[in-house]
Amino acid sequence: MDWNRLLNGERQRIYKRQGGSSDNRSEFEKDYHRIIGSASFRRLQDKTQVFPLDKSDFIRTRLTHSMEVSSIAKSLGQSVGAELKRKGYITAEQAAGIEDILLCSGLLHDIGNPPFGHFGETVIRDWFRENLSKIMYKGKPVSEWLNRQMREDLYNFEGNAQSLRVVTKLHYLVDEHGMNLTKALLNTIIKYPVSSDKIDRKSGDIHTKKMGFFYGDRKNFKDIVDSTGAGDRRHPLAYLLEAADDIAYSTADLEDGFKKGILTFSRLQECLCCNHYEKERGQKVYEKCEYAAQRLQKLYQRGMDNNEPDPELYAVQNWIISMQGVLIQSAAKSFMEHYEDIMSGRRKTDLFKGTESEVLIGVLKETALEYVFNHKEIVKLEIAASSIIEFLLKELVNAAVKYDTDEKMTQKERKLMDLISSNYKRVYKLSAEGIGYSENAEGEKLYLRMLLVTDSISGMTDHYAKSLYQELNGIY
Repeated sequence: MDWNRLLNGERQRIYKRQGGSSDNRSEFEKDYHRIIGSASFRRLQDKTQVFPLDKSDFIRTRLTHSMEVSSIAKSLGQSVGAELKRKGYITAEQAAGIEDILLCSGLLHDIGNPPFGHFGETVIRDWFRENLSKIMYKGKPVSEWLNRQMREDLYNFEGNAQSLRVVTKLHYLVDEHGMNLTKALLNTIIKYPVSSDKIDRKSGDIHTKKMGFFYGDRKNFKDIVDSTGAGDRRHPLAYLLEAADDIAYSTADLEDGFKKGILTFSRLQECLCCNHYEKERGQKVYEKCEYAAQRLQKLYQRGMDNNEPDPELYAVQNWIISMQGVLIQSAAKSFMEHYEDIMSGRRKTDLFKGTESEVLIGVLKETALEYVFNHKEIVKLEIAASSIIEFLLKELVNAAVKYDTDEKMTQKERKLMDLISSNYKRVYKLSAEGIGYSENAEGEKLYLRMLLVTDSISGMTDHYAKSLYQELNGIY
């Protein structure tokens, strides 16, 4: 892979300007303005990061999380870009492009997530695994109409793949090309460059951990990766985007848990005292955890000395910033140390694997999982959220199976389909028309109608999904 192609500023729809242009923005800077002005991005304000349907102003939403990831990603881009330029691998203009691409990719990385966070993805997957073979269409289970990849798309529904779908199709502004973003940016948000039927979680290769695109988006995927030269390899900037996401949620989720009173200061201190890693992983690895624990204690003492009204909160908030700095430095260093493997597509793990910060970020993630995500308050909300998504899937899928066919629909089914955005239905129609008269045209159209449902539900905010559920069940 080479940077001249990887930083491809072309768009899927090429437009010609009449006369000259006074617009001095780079193509990647234009991407930024397209993203922040989109309704899809604004909807992230009412989507869960950790706490579903939380009413607190200070708890992060998917929007504020994305902004934090964007900021961290740009910082990583600045560090890596400067080093690549110093080594003569890229130009100053390309270094600026890397910063802008990472800035934008951070804003986009969760734009396809359904309501209620990652739990929402799990509910969708489980529902299709349980029900796809039970829903009948023309005397045959829906699952039998679909090819293997189509079925696996639904069984392995993934917010990352949905993000690509949102920005290349569903954000129907001018035409079927969605936001019409640059191909370099689009390739960066494809964290897993494999189809759903090629997922292999046991391979040890991060590329095959999850799916990166839907069968219905395979042509867009191929056009993007062919244009950048990445092919079936991960775009190098995807490693930095992933690191930024890991840094953001492994630190910020702890802060939110602390503010909600779920994670206590003493518990956080206890979790950081990971002495058992010393013998297992070596002294240097242990030192990062030791530094984190000592830093937290020093900040608490500073808060006490400065007569802060809440020294524990003061310590945690400042400690989060400090830990993010440590992890940013570690990720940037790792990228350069493994540069050749990354550029050749041989790097199989994330940037923290094998670094001095590997155990530290692992401890932060484990602490968030055990004491925040698995807290009974969140578990109860997630159970309620599952009822909402399962109900909407059942109602909309049963209606969508018959939609746009000669099968007779009930009035209720027609009205349910009327609830789906006309933009989403327009995208479905265009995709269905593009199938033509292939051997399994009817199966492909049925699959697209399943995507029409997942598109609709994924586009919902938490509160809209809850309100729709209540209205359809006569709960007022």
